[in-house]
Amino acid sequence: MPYIPHTDDDVAAMLAVIGVDSTAELFDEIPDGLLIDALPGIPAALTEAGITRLMRARAGRDGGAVSFLGAGAYEHYIPAAVWDIANRGEFYSAYTPYQAEASQGTLQLIYEFQTMMTGLTGLDVSNASLYDGASAFAEACLMAVRANRKSKSRRMLVSRGVNPVYRAVARAIGGGQGIELVELPLDPAGRTDFDALTKFDGEAFAAVCLAQPTFLGTIEEADAITDWAHAHDMLVISICNPTGLALLRPPGEWGETGADIACGEGQPLGIPVSSGGPYFGYMVCRKPLLRQMPGRIVGRTVDIEGRPGFTLTLQAREQHIRRSKATSNICTNQGLMVTAATIYLSLLGAEGLRRTALQCHANTNLLAGKLAQLEGVSVAFDTYFHEAVIRFDRPVAALVDALGERGILAGYDLSEHYPELGNALLVCATDARTHEDIDAYVAATRSALDRSQAA
Repeated sequence: MPYIPHTDDDVAAMLAVIGVDSTAELFDEIPDGLLIDALPGIPAALTEAGITRLMRARAGRDGGAVSFLGAGAYEHYIPAAVWDIANRGEFYSAYTPYQAEASQGTLQLIYEFQTMMTGLTGLDVSNASLYDGASAFAEACLMAVRANRKSKSRRMLVSRGVNPVYRAVARAIGGGQGIELVELPLDPAGRTDFDALTKFDGEAFAAVCLAQPTFLGTIEEADAITDWAHAHDMLVISICNPTGLALLRPPGEWGETGADIACGEGQPLGIPVSSGGPYFGYMVCRKPLLRQMPGRIVGRTVDIEGRPGFTLTLQAREQHIRRSKATSNICTNQGLMVTAATIYLSLLGAEGLRRTALQCHANTNLLAGKLAQLEGVSVAFDTYFHEAVIRFDRPVAALVDALGERGILAGYDLSEHYPELGNALLVCATDARTHEDIDAYVAATRSALDRSQAA
């Protein structure tokens, strides 16, 4: 969409109507002590041609890396049709569909997205997305406290297998409302330590939270944890990679009655990894918890002539209902990302998504196996989806830097968040990686380790 700036005459005309002499007068309530004359370090304005040259140079500097970095954001192959369709004006510039009679296309698309997410997770009802996976988890924690009628506790049992960023965001958002996250340790297999749960017998918690797969790529024993939680009057929050759900049993089928809330990051579903975003969160739940779900929900109905149509069915935000009844005021819907995800899932279908997940697992298995053949390198855990923890006999920071100089993003250094794992690197090889990419990674790692040994 082209941007046409106001001319000086336009600005002067608008100021005349308002009755002020300059734009600066519109901000005269700002104290003089807070005003600055210049922005140090900000270069002079460039022409359109100059900006184009600058951005191409930056893209050339940044865009050549081959990524084996996952840790919550994943590079997958995205069919060209996904963003060709999503960038059409009908979707790209569509506003929130408050007026159903003018927004049937957008509403139907969101309805289809909700239907697909319930199919993936095995749960009853989905909202129309949230801001990102981390804030979706925080919202799920708040939702569990409201929805658990058997417990008045504001404490959550959270596995260390949950993304550390998600845990930090949940603490930041929920802390002001008295939400406390109590962490569960991992066992030697990299899964939630089930024996540690028994220490909490008789204590009150609103929910147990676990990731499938875990942040470390391992596969949880979700059935046992789900049944234990329900036996102790706790809800179960599952944080799931949507691509992994094409292979793994959905949270709605965990244990005897299934998890209660599923949430996570939708970025793997057709959203490119691009300078730290964009992302979108998804949330799905069992029907009895429906009215505690944040965000908005699109429903299918009929008009007075019996023709099918779509409308916003539930909108539990403070601008729609009384503030005291709102479930959230930060549950931002990522409409364009949902559009792309819906197109992506429609093009791939169940079988296509399954093949993508299988290719991801095969590539990571191949990479981990080849790395384990190097001296001083081993695979930490036996079972994983498309990320694996690789242990080295020396700190990995220098290795990450060395491979970065060769245009390879080696992985995620786990030393900060999981120091108990020692010199460990989280690596990921999705369907976007070729066997040639993997061989180049292994060769670069061998060379870097040899140089380090020689030094």
